[in-house]
Amino acid sequence: MSLCEVDEDVRQKVEKVFHMMSNLAIAEELPISVNQAKEHELLKELAEQRSEDCVRRRKSFRMMRSMSMQAPPEGEGPPSARTLMDSSCAGPTSQWEITPEYQRVTISGDYCAGITVDDYEQAAKALLKALVIREKYSKLVYHRFPRTTAQFLRRAENKKWSVEDEVLPEMYPSPNKGVDPYSTEGIPEDLHYKLSLKDGVVHVYKDDEALQQEQPHSLPYPDLETFAIDLSHILAMIADGPTKTYCHRRLSFLGSKFSLHEMLNEMAELKELKSVSHRDFYNVRKVDTHIHAAACMNQKHLLSFIQSTYHNDAERVVLEKDNKKLTLKEVFAKLKKDPYDLTVDSLDVHARQLEPLDRLVARLASEWLLFHATMRRSVRSRDRHSPGFLPLQGRQTFHRFDKFNAKYNPVGASELREIYLKTDNYINGEYFASLIKRHGLEHATSADKSSYLNRHSSQEVACDLEESKYQFAEPRLSIYGRSMSEWKNLANWFIKQRMCSPNMRWMIQVPRIYDIFRVKNLIPNYAKLLENIFLPLFLATVNPQQHKELHVFLKYVTGFDSVDDESKHSDHVFSYKSPRPESWTTEENPPYSYYLYHMYANIMVLNNLRKQRGLNPFQFRPHCGEAGSITHLACAFLTADNISHGLKLKEVRIFSLIRIFRKTCSPCSPVF
Repeated sequence: MSLCEVDEDVRQKVEKVFHMMSNLAIAEELPISVNQAKEHELLKELAEQRSEDCVRRRKSFRMMRSMSMQAPPEGEGPPSARTLMDSSCAGPTSQWEITPEYQRVTISGDYCAGITVDDYEQAAKALLKALVIREKYSKLVYHRFPRTTAQFLRRAENKKWSVEDEVLPEMYPSPNKGVDPYSTEGIPEDLHYKLSLKDGVVHVYKDDEALQQEQPHSLPYPDLETFAIDLSHILAMIADGPTKTYCHRRLSFLGSKFSLHEMLNEMAELKELKSVSHRDFYNVRKVDTHIHAAACMNQKHLLSFIQSTYHNDAERVVLEKDNKKLTLKEVFAKLKKDPYDLTVDSLDVHARQLEPLDRLVARLASEWLLFHATMRRSVRSRDRHSPGFLPLQGRQTFHRFDKFNAKYNPVGASELREIYLKTDNYINGEYFASLIKRHGLEHATSADKSSYLNRHSSQEVACDLEESKYQFAEPRLSIYGRSMSEWKNLANWFIKQRMCSPNMRWMIQVPRIYDIFRVKNLIPNYAKLLENIFLPLFLATVNPQQHKELHVFLKYVTGFDSVDDESKHSDHVFSYKSPRPESWTTEENPPYSYYLYHMYANIMVLNNLRKQRGLNPFQFRPHCGEAGSITHLACAFLTADNISHGLKLKEVRIFSLIRIFRKTCSPCSPVF
């Protein structure tokens, strides 16, 4: 082959390569030169923003742009250059100085909803009524309701809004340094009130005579019929066609408007973000409001703690089973496990399923082949559901509540969960407390701290939060409703193990497992479950002197949560004809709405009673919208301060829009 033929062959190959590369739609942000150019422009703007000439030009430009959009007064011409120059030299109190530098998007016209006027009016009335109902239920239980929305509702009713009408949540502040957080001094006196559970709600009476005459205190709560009627209004609004159409169009409009704002002001926002000193993701305060106390530690931490306790306390009696006391060494021998052979994988307490190495290599190889097979297509159009992009996390536990619960058992053994992750066990929850907090070390000597650290070398959760300064958490502890002694045991654990931390507050989660307790004959009816959950709280509020530990513990409790598998089906349809809790004696579990109504009604009465005594009220923040019917969201819309999960909100566009109106967010945990 001659040299000319070789050159021609090379030229054709080069042209072919360039032709293939030209067909690739590469994103703008990929080339390094583009990123460097953006970085250079940002640095240049940051350097010029202090320039007086630059500030003067920006003022003049903003004023000219604003005046060009306004019609001049009658008899006057357009503003002269002299006027513009004088305005540009105005002092720092000028309106142009306080105007944001972002470009604004304005939609003009009297009507731009995209539906007929009649449908628009019908949708507006339905949404307005839903917000009024929501405001009523929020204020009665001392839940938050946004000021802007409240002001709008008052204007719609031709009334005047006042600051006194606003309801804000109250939290017990953390004690100052040097103050004992477990002090029982200054506890309120006994009111000598009488308590009785009627129709699933605790009633408060002044004395025995009022109890006999059935004349309770006027503590508000919605009766079952009122709640069912309000719930039917919300469900009818969800099914209304014009309202659904309007909400869909409105959400689409807001999304497009935000995308346009992002396109116009992306660089300005990024510049402003970089100009803020000493603030980024790592030094702003973050609160994890969706974390279980039994899962607040990472798996490596739990593994290290198990091995440490086995090394130091192998001969300690830690469990009583079948009337036989077992040491920690005997427990592991019975499980046929050696703690030193355990690994993070064999512990199996993480809901995110990691891939084996061979499967990971095979997946990466398939992705590489897929990339070469689709080189001529745009990267943006690649199918995210192709075999190379199967989601890794949660494949074994997604929508499998049974498998998710099993992850709380280290190595699949309920005995280890009983020993390490329970507050009420043979060792009084000592290991569980040690995992969360190095209890008793705040006033300990250096020698005691050193001795403790030698025994338990892992970093406890609360200590890690306190050292980080900007991180806070709200772990959940469980109250099941099996007996009234659960609250006393939990409060004693909190006080004895000294679990108070300035970076932690506590939530109480109530599992919806009445059917399990009823099958085992632990409770006779649903009313007994409610009595075991709420009556101790009323007793501690009415007579704190007799329930000092519980009174102290409730200072650091922020609210309640209702948890369980939402996908469980119930044959009973909740309505005002539903049986009263005293009559619910079947082994069937009540529906989700039935649980939420009775929890909400009792929390409302309890909050009003505690407010009268100057004590902190509680919030109701249930798990909702992860699965199941949309009636769960409708019920939580009336009863909850906010919810966890809310995955089903995307199926109910009306609630998505209302949450924007109310400026309400769903609490969430960090993804990783």
